[in-house]
Amino acid sequence: MKNYTDVLKKYAVFDGRASRTEFWMFSLVNAAIAILIQIIGSMILGKDSALVVAVAGLYSLAIFIPSLAVNVRRLHDTGRSGWWMFIMFLPLIGMIVLLVFEVLDSEPGDNRFGPNPKGVSAPTAPATPAAPVA
Repeated sequence: MKNYTDVLKKYAVFDGRASRTEFWMFSLVNAAIAILIQIIGSMILGKDSALVVAVAGLYSLAIFIPSLAVNVRRLHDTGRSGWWMFIMFLPLIGMIVLLVFEVLDSEPGDNRFGPNPKGVSAPTAPATPAAPVA
């Protein structure tokens, strides 16, 4: 739940990076809330109630900007620009490509979008042994 509230605190923050955990936990809680709105609303008000549709629509509208922001920050974490979000408009293939980008691990170390949210630094090259002095 902490990841969900952290995303809401960064309501319209499109710069920086979001870890896989932050992104997927936000998505999971967001989906659970949407399902609960539908289930509880349908049980109380009936299946075809306009009020249930209105409440679900208001929730979707309220969560739209934070969802977009965390998606952009997730793309930043993999080293891609937020403009890659537009790939979702390509039928079928775009959503698959975006899903693959969101599943990828963080780019190690700092990148042009900020420090690694996991705090993992970039791997360093192994030291080469010194040449023997002759």
